[in-house]
Amino acid sequence: MSDQPDGVVLVFLRRIDARVEKLAEDMLEVKQRLGHLEEQYASLSRRVDRLDMRLERVERRLELSEAAPQ
Repeated sequence: MSDQPDGVVLVFLRRIDARVEKLAEDMLEVKQRLGHLEEQYASLSRRVDRLDMRLERVERRLELSEAAPQ
């Protein structure tokens, strides 16, 4: 009879362990996906910056903007 409470505790500990392991796997996936999103954002940000520079250059050539500070 004394073995039964220990067995119940072990069952619950194993369930908790399995859930923690699943959470750790999920967190790894989330971190990988977040890293991928950060890379895409950085790439997009660089492209927008280059586009902004090109637009400024076109505006200066067409004299559509005020004189740029030197």
